[in-house]
Amino acid sequence: MRRIIHRALVAVSALTLVAQELPEGPGRAEMEKMCKQCHEIARSISPRQDRDGWATTMRKMTAFGMKGSDADFVLVLDYLAKHYPAEAVPRVNVNQASAIELESGLSLRRSQAKALIAYRAEKGPFKTIDDLKKVPSLDAAMIEEKKDKIRFE
Repeated sequence: MRRIIHRALVAVSALTLVAQELPEGPGRAEMEKMCKQCHEIARSISPRQDRDGWATTMRKMTAFGMKGSDADFVLVLDYLAKHYPAEAVPRVNVNQASAIELESGLSLRRSQAKALIAYRAEKGPFKTIDDLKKVPSLDAAMIEEKKDKIRFE
């Protein structure tokens, strides 16, 4: 229930922000142009991620066909990381998170998120970071770096 409420609040705040206008700054016009190729701006800014998360999202969008120059990508990444940072993002519950939540919240590749979910289904809930480090295809050092973004419930 908390997750549903959180998602609704994020969506409402993103729509409110878009209605008010995006913050001024380098990369704003490029972000609007690139993101509008596939979906509305509110959807683009709703994840609230760290720089790595935004870079991962942008790589995925490029794979889906988003077009832009290398310079545009740098400007947009800087803009998103500055104006829509991760500090507003709650920790990811690795025992309940969906693949997309693991990908965006922990900057995992799709294959890593699937491996985590498969391991969780087979072995049961994770209790510690050390349990999480046992998942094949997850780098223990990367998990250690992201431990402040992880919760176990």
